[in-house]
Amino acid sequence: MLTQLAAFLGVAAVVICTPGQDTALTIRNVLAGGRRSGIATAAGVALGQAVWTVAAAVGIVAVLEASQPAFLAVRYAGALYLVYLGLQSLRAALSRRGRRAEELPAQRLTPAGALRQGVVSNLANPKMVAFFTSLLPQFAPESGGALPTLLAFGLLFCLLTLLWLAAYSFAVARARRLLARDAVRRALDVLLGTVLVALGLRLALDRR
Repeated sequence: MLTQLAAFLGVAAVVICTPGQDTALTIRNVLAGGRRSGIATAAGVALGQAVWTVAAAVGIVAVLEASQPAFLAVRYAGALYLVYLGLQSLRAALSRRGRRAEELPAQRLTPAGALRQGVVSNLANPKMVAFFTSLLPQFAPESGGALPTLLAFGLLFCLLTLLWLAAYSFAVARARRLLARDAVRRALDVLLGTVLVALGLRLALDRR
């Protein structure tokens, strides 16, 4: 069991620490709403993963993966949502151009909105289907106890994701004063918006 746990932690660390849409969304939301919104985003992502964990344990994810129309629907929905969030960031960058910070409308992302974005983004991420159908089952024992093990490892993955993205939120929040400078913030909005749009398009066009 300890060997399985060590192997799982190694795989989970690689998956979680590799930057992707969850990381980009967390950074974006810290800049848009502060540390609390970043942590709320992390909690939303972890909550979405918890749903995937339960679905994988009862076999729903395997059914989804086997159904091409359902899988494509999830993939395209996720792609559209990422593009939508990316375009929001790009629009924010354009609205800042040539305007002083005090002239901009006081719009701030709330923790509730950030939580919702984290949940939706993760639930619409077909990479979670691949993780919970391909990687997670490999750590289940062959003789009995598969369901409790899958649930335990899946929820551990959610907790590790929450801690990692929360740490990201604290780090970005500490540098927020520098990052909030108009030129820097505009550049970050463009960068994060472009990354999210690119991730969405890549997801939509991926044929694997």
